[in-house]
Amino acid sequence: MRRIAHISDLHFGRIDPAVVAALRDDLAAQAPDLIVVSGDLTQRARPSQFRAARAFLADLPAPHMVVPGNHDLPAFNLLARLVDPLRNYRRYIAEDLDPFLNLGNLAVLGLNTSRSLILDFAEGRVNQRQMDRILGCLRELGPEVFKVVFTHHPFLPPPDHPGRRLVGRATRALRALEAAGVDLLLAGHLHRAYSGDVMSHHAHVERSILVAQASTATSTRLRNEPNAWNLIEIAPPSLVLRLRTWEGERFMPGLVTAWEKHGPRWEKRGEDTGLAELDRRLAARR
Repeated sequence: MRRIAHISDLHFGRIDPAVVAALRDDLAAQAPDLIVVSGDLTQRARPSQFRAARAFLADLPAPHMVVPGNHDLPAFNLLARLVDPLRNYRRYIAEDLDPFLNLGNLAVLGLNTSRSLILDFAEGRVNQRQMDRILGCLRELGPEVFKVVFTHHPFLPPPDHPGRRLVGRATRALRALEAAGVDLLLAGHLHRAYSGDVMSHHAHVERSILVAQASTATSTRLRNEPNAWNLIEIAPPSLVLRLRTWEGERFMPGLVTAWEKHGPRWEKRGEDTGLAELDRRLAARR
């Protein structure tokens, strides 16, 4: 079994220091194999905020992968935003904007979606080079490899807001994700935690791809949800998504959503259909 911690929308510059400290402690206690950070490390892309984010990343208790979000681009320096919008991100966080990691039975690819044809980067886009990278990194990997792609901008809207705008070129990108055999998509941006299958929203998709969205882990910019992060336990054909929720003093267990793949389709399992049994099975594989 593999355990991924999915954290997002840190927003250094608008954080609660107590939540940041508790997040670090909770990540150490949960002991994931990998920590995925799906963008918006800063609030205004200022050097001081990037330095704070870099110090946080350096102190993480497990290897991490990260992509930028739209808040990691300068908000007020229009020249920098047009000419070299990710200069500070590359300087302080990472040169590689589309990182890839192959752990044998788990492959994880990050994509920088913080771009636009105009100066408003809020909704993001996937470009053709990244679609080619999806295929180049993942298509030739065998079915025994669980394939994860993470972005800042979402491919699936919230259940209560189906008209929410998604990442640009989502339809074309999903064709590449299908062809590459991707199993799971991770994203943030909306400060909402939910999961689902892309087939529930994208009529043209013929392959089931699971989506897990993350709330904001540490920011005070809450959207009717507490700070939270996702602990994802992968033991094919099963996947358990455990929400770790800020309860005022520490992160505590929250909603648990279990999924199981039957043939080509992901199916949600409710609490009354064997979560306790699934927990025991997963614990035996650790």
